[in-house]
Amino acid sequence: MEQDEIDFIIDSTKEAMDNAIAHLKKKFVNIRAGKASPSMVGSVMVNYYGSATPLSQVANVNTPDGMTITIAPWEKGLIPEIEKGIHLANIGFNPMNNGESIIINVPPLTEERRRELAKQAKYEAEESKIGVRNDRKQAMNSLKDLDISEDLQKSLESDVQEMTDNHIKLIDEIFVVKEKEIMTV
Repeated sequence: MEQDEIDFIIDSTKEAMDNAIAHLKKKFVNIRAGKASPSMVGSVMVNYYGSATPLSQVANVNTPDGMTITIAPWEKGLIPEIEKGIHLANIGFNPMNNGESIIINVPPLTEERRRELAKQAKYEAEESKIGVRNDRKQAMNSLKDLDISEDLQKSLESDVQEMTDNHIKLIDEIFVVKEKEIMTV
């Protein structure tokens, strides 16, 4: 029974830390780094018959070239709602519509905007690290509650710390890659 509890604590901690990294990667997809991509409007929600619906479920999103995103709604009446959703998402784009579709010209990033995006990426990385550290703290507290030998407890705490260090290192590596991507002109 005791071993099951230990395995559960270790496994759930690893899963929680892996989730923090997956969440970070998802956040980084929404931080643009130059070239137009459909994921740039991935966070846009559209009011579709009274419910907030992801843009991808009410329109086709394409990038005909590296500087343009086109959004072709399945229903023409959604164009104003999509424009409103883009403004509300606060992603820094100014949509234009031609009556058939919405066109977003993705401006090249200024040096100042690149710095802002790098700062945003650093913030997201720090949030992920905080999540990993909270998972470590929770695991350490759970291990303290178990009725196990001091040697076993020290060994398990060491394992949890090593897992934490590996995840923090991975977060730093992911951030460095994203920062380089953002700052490259």
